[in-house]
Amino acid sequence: MQNITKYYDNFRALNNLNLKVEKGEILGLLGPNGAGKTTAMRILTCFLPATSGTASVAGYDVFEDSLEVRRRLGYLPETPPLYHEMTVRSYLNFIGEIRELPSRMREERIGYVAERIGLTESLGRVIGTLSKGYRQRVGLAQSLLHNPEVLILDEPTVGLDPNQIIEIRGLIKDLARDHTIILSTHILPEVSMTCGRVVIISEGEIVAVDSVANLEKSAQAAPAWKIVLKPAINQSWRETIDNFSGARISEVKEHSDSYEFRLELPRNDDFDELFGSLSQKGAVFREISPVRATLEDVFLRLTSVEERKEAA
Repeated sequence: MQNITKYYDNFRALNNLNLKVEKGEILGLLGPNGAGKTTAMRILTCFLPATSGTASVAGYDVFEDSLEVRRRLGYLPETPPLYHEMTVRSYLNFIGEIRELPSRMREERIGYVAERIGLTESLGRVIGTLSKGYRQRVGLAQSLLHNPEVLILDEPTVGLDPNQIIEIRGLIKDLARDHTIILSTHILPEVSMTCGRVVIISEGEIVAVDSVANLEKSAQAAPAWKIVLKPAINQSWRETIDNFSGARISEVKEHSDSYEFRLELPRNDDFDELFGSLSQKGAVFREISPVRATLEDVFLRLTSVEERKEAA
């Protein structure tokens, strides 16, 4: 996508969006409701035209060669496009006809996709009788039937139970060996476990593009630890920490004989000196756990309207 802007009347849904997804990549698309994720996906799937800018899929322009784009693209919307009165086999055969697959190829692809998605034993069942997890599998199967180069998946695990989420997550990882995947989801741990790179959109603009690890690292302002400390009798442990250059304590909780708190220091090496100072005075460290920024921390910081205004 190059300089993609989209207006709905006077409302600007996307503003000068620039994005490139590499072949074989799983890209996570994140953003709060109304950020523009669905609009971006609809432009890539030729469902909506952009107001300005250009976009292409597998080398074909989505505006000039939309039929070629659709032949190379599979799309699973948040609500799978299923006919609940049809059997899984008849539905996939119908999708194959729409995709202009020859009869023999349709049979081969239905068998292959059903085996890969775990639907072989369900081909004869009526879709309306399937669990939500299996209906999601059928939706994924229709997006794969024509063996597209690119898959766009919108909330593929929404409404599934934990076991189903794990199964679908494994399927997506497996599919990445043969397909480029754009995954839109509100489930942040899903992105951390599945995607190699993340794009965060807020108010129609891209506010971050990077790996999950790099985003989390950039959000960590200073080294931090969760500490549970049992001080020595009459020990002024708080004063010792307050007098240490650059140390900061927060989230303090007092227990019967110990204190739990978050400790921030300017450098990792500073911890050794502070640890030694407190231990020499008789304090006992019952817990020392590094605190790391999460993708949720990054997401909240980058999509907060107040913080974005401050940064501007």
